[in-house]
Amino acid sequence: MSTDTPNEEPEVPEVASAEPEVPEVPEISVPETSVPKSSLSELKIGSAAASTGGAPALSEVPVVWGKLDRFGVAMGTGRRKTAVARVRIKEGSGGFIINGRALAEYFVVERDRAMVMAPIELVGKVDQLDVTIRVNGGGTTGQTGAVVLGIGRALQGLMPETHYDLAAAGYLTRDSRMVERKKYGLRKARRAFQFSKR
Repeated sequence: MSTDTPNEEPEVPEVASAEPEVPEVPEISVPETSVPKSSLSELKIGSAAASTGGAPALSEVPVVWGKLDRFGVAMGTGRRKTAVARVRIKEGSGGFIINGRALAEYFVVERDRAMVMAPIELVGKVDQLDVTIRVNGGGTTGQTGAVVLGIGRALQGLMPETHYDLAAAGYLTRDSRMVERKKYGLRKARRAFQFSKR
């Protein structure tokens, strides 16, 4: 039997609560590198540049699809579905010839004529430009879309400052939608022949 009383707890030696020592890490000096900085001004939210809403001030010129020949005639090629339009624009009195015919004679639907004239009206040169177009392939809708893209590209080549206005209105975007090809064993591209159970 032990002589200790049941209420007494055995003594536990006290341990010093010292924090562990962390070894000192020597400072490493990183040499400064010369990183090229952009020449564009930094755009901050709420700054004056963001609130103007105009074209961004870029140091590089956007891609210009239209070309300008040595006589000052702007050329642009437009495509839509299977139609191809070759457009030539020069300073003049507002003439508009498509495949040797007048605009109203070639495009008899008012909607098509309005679509063709829209890029020229956007830049404000309706009675100041002569437009000659050669278009082939496709139907009326495809040819209208091809002519609009060709005019937009030619105007961009003639007046590069109108790029952002033409692009924002969608006159420089190629519409890539085409008719889907017919598949073997089907009636059309996806339509199957009628199924008969008996």
